[in-house]
Amino acid sequence: MNVTDFLERVDTLDPKPVYLFCPHKAPRAREATFEPVLAMRAVDRLVARFIDPSLSDLAYSSYHADETDPGEIVETAETLPFLAERRVILVRKAEAYEGDASSNAKGRSGRRPVDRLLAYLDRPCESTILLFVAERMDRRSKFYKACDKNGEIVECPELREHEALLWARREIESQGKQVQAAALTALIARTGTRLSDVENAIRVLISYLGERETLEEADVVAACSDVHEENAWGLTDAIARSDTKEALRVLREIVQSGANEFQILGQITWLLRSAYGVAAGGEAGRQVKPFVAGKVRPLAEKLGLAKFRDAFALCTETDLLMRSTGVDRVLALELLVVKLATPRGGARSG
Repeated sequence: MNVTDFLERVDTLDPKPVYLFCPHKAPRAREATFEPVLAMRAVDRLVARFIDPSLSDLAYSSYHADETDPGEIVETAETLPFLAERRVILVRKAEAYEGDASSNAKGRSGRRPVDRLLAYLDRPCESTILLFVAERMDRRSKFYKACDKNGEIVECPELREHEALLWARREIESQGKQVQAAALTALIARTGTRLSDVENAIRVLISYLGERETLEEADVVAACSDVHEENAWGLTDAIARSDTKEALRVLREIVQSGANEFQILGQITWLLRSAYGVAAGGEAGRQVKPFVAGKVRPLAEKLGLAKFRDAFALCTETDLLMRSTGVDRVLALELLVVKLATPRGGARSG
């Protein structure tokens, strides 16, 4: 079952004794994706349905699989609920059960600690709802097969862009605000489709709006950026244009704003890594948020894929210079920017 379908049906479905919230791999995709925000929304809905808040201390438990002996979880699961119809148990980091050595190491009896959990999953207690959340999962593992046999697998893929737009609209409207289509587009362009980033941006935007009812594109631009960010884009553009004078001016403005020299170097390195992702494409390119990709594309085109090794080497040399010598750190940054902005389109080390 997909988590979106699960969320639509959670208030009416007949509960299973076991649920596994895990990644989804599309038929032609290279790897599975996982959206933790949706997984935890589903968990919260289940807990809210079956556990009265006044009884949460008695009927609800939460564990981390990589920190808890599986036997302790089984003992809790086998304990009948007190003053409640069902007991609900949440186990995060359940990927530990797919083959992690710390969970599967055999004891003196020859049994692995996880074996007791597997035995429980073969005959789960009907008065307990056991919720597992796993950021990765091997579908060939005994744990996955046990959850699938006697429970429900709920796949939680990352949303596609149009799905993230709809999700963001619902989130904003749930807080009593309206949103223009252009504002939604600008929001997702800046945050990407990871819902934790979208959620954080919406929280900032709602606070920024105050009593106003409608979120506009200008609000997204104003609330989801700051002086440091705009200076970073200015520095990127100047380097891409080989405009050494402007690049140095923007760098000095960043320094004067109070930023630490190592923070500035880290910011320059991040800009280069983002530009490299755009230049390389493929999986590296998909890791760069669309808004950032648009901002660093001119830098990617200036350097070209072959020149990024030299650019990263310059950053490493600058870091060593700033840490191990008495050089003026601002001067070291200025030298780095001058080399990156060379009009020949190549960042040369040395």
